[in-house]
Amino acid sequence: MVPRWMGNMSNLGEISMAENQLEGPIPMELCKLVGITFLDLSENNLSGSIPSCFNSSSIIHVHLNKNRLSGPITSAFQNSSSLVTLNLRDNYLIGKIPDWIGSLSSLSILLLKENHLEGRIPNRLCLIQNLSMLDLSYNRFFGPIPHCLSNISFKATDRKSDSGGISIFKNNFKKKSPFAYLETNLANIRDEELDDFYSFQLVDAKQEVEFTTKGRTYCYEGDILNYMSGIDLSCNRLVGEIPPELGSISNIHALNLSHNNLTGLIPATFSNMKQIESLDLSYNNLNGKIPTQLTELTFLEVFNVSHNNLSGATPNRKAQFGTFDESSYEGNPLLCGAPLHTDCIKTGSPSIMRETNQLEEEGDSFVDMDAFYITFAVAYITVLLGIFTVLYINPYWRCYWKFLRFFFINPYWRWAWFKSIDTCYGFIVDLVVH
Repeated sequence: MVPRWMGNMSNLGEISMAENQLEGPIPMELCKLVGITFLDLSENNLSGSIPSCFNSSSIIHVHLNKNRLSGPITSAFQNSSSLVTLNLRDNYLIGKIPDWIGSLSSLSILLLKENHLEGRIPNRLCLIQNLSMLDLSYNRFFGPIPHCLSNISFKATDRKSDSGGISIFKNNFKKKSPFAYLETNLANIRDEELDDFYSFQLVDAKQEVEFTTKGRTYCYEGDILNYMSGIDLSCNRLVGEIPPELGSISNIHALNLSHNNLTGLIPATFSNMKQIESLDLSYNNLNGKIPTQLTELTFLEVFNVSHNNLSGATPNRKAQFGTFDESSYEGNPLLCGAPLHTDCIKTGSPSIMRETNQLEEEGDSFVDMDAFYITFAVAYITVLLGIFTVLYINPYWRCYWKFLRFFFINPYWRWAWFKSIDTCYGFIVDLVVH
């Protein structure tokens, strides 16, 4: 267990006790450490809820990941205005992301992966302007992706911590427990006296952050952590279209929206993510074409749009897109072109055929209406002038024209004509019948 008496060490600035076999709850006494800046209890067997009394305004980095913590994210850290890193991934936390999370203006890393969190992704997250790494994957979030995430720059920043403290890292405590030694001799402790306690030293604690990108989970630490940025919303129940506004996040290095129920088109605005190295949109219900503008992403190392409903031809195999194999596109029956083994011309991809037929139909039915009207007017006037000219020159045809005009205009003669036709018709019928 984490000893309760550590709460009496009022001058303690950092605690790093990761990768041990610590069990039990996090003691409430640690809340007394109002000056603590770094707390790492990750990769243990700690259980219970996160103490709500954790509200130190000086704490900067918190790592409670890979434990057995349960319950909702309470009001812990609500007033921690200096908090830069909040790593609670790989636990059994439930409920929603609290609204107060948006008030943590200094927060840069928020890792909540692999919990049992649910609800909609709150718009309050968009208020965290310094956020650079956001991992909400493997939870039960539903609803649309907030459009306002584009308001965050996701630009990596300096996350150093310069306070000294206690590091009890990677121990099983199979020999003499250092806690008994600390309790009575902390004031006179020296580094050379700690040989029996493995890596137990008075050193500056260094934070490590795991983040999945390019299909693998990497551990970022030191200066390299200051250059990493990304969003991972994979393996949830998100629906709706991908907001085109996300394309304005030009500084992001990794974006993973896979294994959701997203629909609609792949935004062409993604071509503005000039720094992106990994883009995973696989296992959704996206349709339409893959935007050709994506070939402008020269830093892209991993691209995955497999298992969607995409159609048409794959992007030209130039620059980075020349390195992507069939696995990047598989599971899209209507998709064709290299590196797939489906030829767009031979198979007659529906989208391509539709475009070809549409162009042919447009070509066949194309009529210049202005030219049509002009031609019709000229022809009509020409015919009338021809008729009037003939009638004026030829007196015989002029008399015949007068007869036709009199016959069709005079109602009596028109009635007599049709009456005679009717009489003849009746006579012929009677003759045939009898």
